[in-house]
Amino acid sequence: MSFSIWAGCPAVRRCESAADMADAVGEMYSSEAEDAILVWNLVPVRLSYGYDLAVLVDDLVPLLEEIQRPEFSETEVFWGSDTFSAEWRMVREGDSLRVRARWHSTLGNSESLLAGRGDAVVSAQVFVGEWAKILRRIVTDIEGESVELDDDDIFLRAKALLAAVGEAARGER
Repeated sequence: MSFSIWAGCPAVRRCESAADMADAVGEMYSSEAEDAILVWNLVPVRLSYGYDLAVLVDDLVPLLEEIQRPEFSETEVFWGSDTFSAEWRMVREGDSLRVRARWHSTLGNSESLLAGRGDAVVSAQVFVGEWAKILRRIVTDIEGESVELDDDDIFLRAKALLAAVGEAARGER
């Protein structure tokens, strides 16, 4: 597989309230917490929950919603964390996505290696399902900590997305 994610099981710090989902993620996970691992054409890339994913979550949820729309054909996203900075252009090719990346920075400085591996081609359903692993971990932890969010828009959208992904997976069995 050219694209997969291992969500891990990062330790959670107490967080009673936060401005929004991104703020909650930054508060709940310390920099020493276990990282998620994104695998791009067999190259592992670390994603820090407390930093990278806190920065990415506000773009991740709308991206996954867009990819699941039947009329989706292509989009671009800029991942703007200092330690996971990349521009991804995604184009639907039948049931698959071709993800062309321009890598700017990663933990471990593997940008050249990643660029040399080329595009990732993955089923759109698998792409969404892989990212859903991380969202499920975050949503579960926010609910487990009973975090009070001032702005819960992205959080509620993430929950709806996870419900839709779960429903699609049950429908395939």
